[in-house]
Amino acid sequence: MHEVNLLSNIGLAIVVATGFALLARALKQPLLLAYLAAGIVLGPKIGFGLIEDEASITLISEIGLILLLFIIGLEIDLKKLLSAGRTLIVAGVSQFLICTALGIGFFVLLGFQFGGGRFDALYLAVAMALSSTMIVVKILYDKFELTTLPGRITLGILVFQDIWAILFLSLQPNLLSPGVSTILLSLVKGAGLVLFSLSVSRYLLAHVFSFIAKIPELLLITAVAWCFLISGIADEVGLSKEMGALVAGVSLSTFPYNIDVIAKVINIRDFFVTLFFVGLGLQIPVPTVSLLAYAAVASTFLVLTRFLSIFPILHSMKNGLRASLIPSINLSQMSEFSLVIASLGLGFNHIDPQVVGILTFVFAITSVASTYMIQYNHQIQAKIAPLLRKIGLRDIDQQPVAEEGTKEQKEIVFLGFFREASSIFHEIESIRDGKGAPLKDKVLVVDFNPLVHCELTKRDVECIYGDISSVDTLMHAHFDHSKALVCTIPDSVLRGITNERLLNLSRRLCPQARIIVTANTLQTALHLYRQGADFVFIPRLHSARFLAEIISRSLHEDLDRFRDEEMTHLMNRREVLD
Repeated sequence: MHEVNLLSNIGLAIVVATGFALLARALKQPLLLAYLAAGIVLGPKIGFGLIEDEASITLISEIGLILLLFIIGLEIDLKKLLSAGRTLIVAGVSQFLICTALGIGFFVLLGFQFGGGRFDALYLAVAMALSSTMIVVKILYDKFELTTLPGRITLGILVFQDIWAILFLSLQPNLLSPGVSTILLSLVKGAGLVLFSLSVSRYLLAHVFSFIAKIPELLLITAVAWCFLISGIADEVGLSKEMGALVAGVSLSTFPYNIDVIAKVINIRDFFVTLFFVGLGLQIPVPTVSLLAYAAVASTFLVLTRFLSIFPILHSMKNGLRASLIPSINLSQMSEFSLVIASLGLGFNHIDPQVVGILTFVFAITSVASTYMIQYNHQIQAKIAPLLRKIGLRDIDQQPVAEEGTKEQKEIVFLGFFREASSIFHEIESIRDGKGAPLKDKVLVVDFNPLVHCELTKRDVECIYGDISSVDTLMHAHFDHSKALVCTIPDSVLRGITNERLLNLSRRLCPQARIIVTANTLQTALHLYRQGADFVFIPRLHSARFLAEIISRSLHEDLDRFRDEEMTHLMNRREVLD
């Protein structure tokens, strides 16, 4: 009978979770919220009581939890972490510590326990310090922002949060006896497990995986076996099984096979993780007024502490208002990992069930809110930045606007500077004009990336720090006598403006200039030509060297011949995909 109940409960959980997941997809909300909602509806506390044997779901979902942490470990790139810049290292280390310290003080003031065998305030603080990798990466990927400076900073902080989570997991089983010797012993055990895993991975598993790389079934089962082996060793030495799974993943993360392992394990993981979050939903208590009030206050606190722990650090390291604000906005939600830590804490009897309820509602509130906050992060930043300037916070550009107009005007102006522009500029550096002078001396760049600003300044290239989506920035750049205005950033990457709008604004501000804009599709390119563009750069068709030559020619001749040839060529192309 128990087997029948187990199978029927699992089947019911999957069916209802799928229904809610489809609804969440239609509403563009995180799927994890759908799984929690399914558990709430099925559970005996708030829902219809269709599943009363919570232990059966919890038992199965623990496997999913181990696989989830294994995948998270696989996705931690140690090589990139070790080579991270000073900004990422300082921000990654300080963010968690600042958020946790503020959180402990805040929740103790609210009356949550910290001591005497209970760690409610500590768990709340740690949970609030972690952000959701799943939500952040998915939305930034869809917005083409993973490779931008704010995107890279955001991802770097997320990786450091995973490292902090590993350290907390290593200490978690011994929190009830937190003597110095006990804590040191836990850290030694954790470090020993990491060193053992990395050593075996490097000197033994590398050869094993090389031997079985062409046998997909064996690759999968070997990876999962390694996960459960290290998980079991961690349990035997007094650490958590979950930490062992995380370490097992990290030890394989540098393998060339880790992407293949992730692709194969992820489907198994998704099945069990669905059950984990459904099981978590089963345990959510009836929301009282006080619980909802705590969740609302905690959610507000989380957003504020993200700003307080990230923005001042990034701004003090001269990243500018934009690159300092956007990561703060991107990370303003609670992690699904926080629910994992809370669930384990409940099992260790470290916290009250009410804490899990509060964190679950905080996760729901911040996940929904941050979905829209990340989607509109640039607009939010644009509203906050002027307020910060008013209270005296300076941006990267230190020169008054009046001084910009007194400088010698440059003949070539890059409106925005991303990867394509970097390649084109590399070609320009090798070109000289008719008098033998370097063509790069005629270049002005307008962009808001502080790394671009710093590197171009080192190369003696004039650079104005500003947002090209702002009309004020374009007017204050004073390029009304320039000969070539170039935007090499496609609309998919631009925020707050399009190439067509840049074309129209540039034509109005500098009527005599040759204007070069960018398109990703053939039809968009033809439309821009009809709107008056002198040349349309299509990255998949034109090389950086070719466009550098076009820019050079635009200084002393019109581009009508190239324009006509390109339009004819585009109209005659019959590609499968535009």
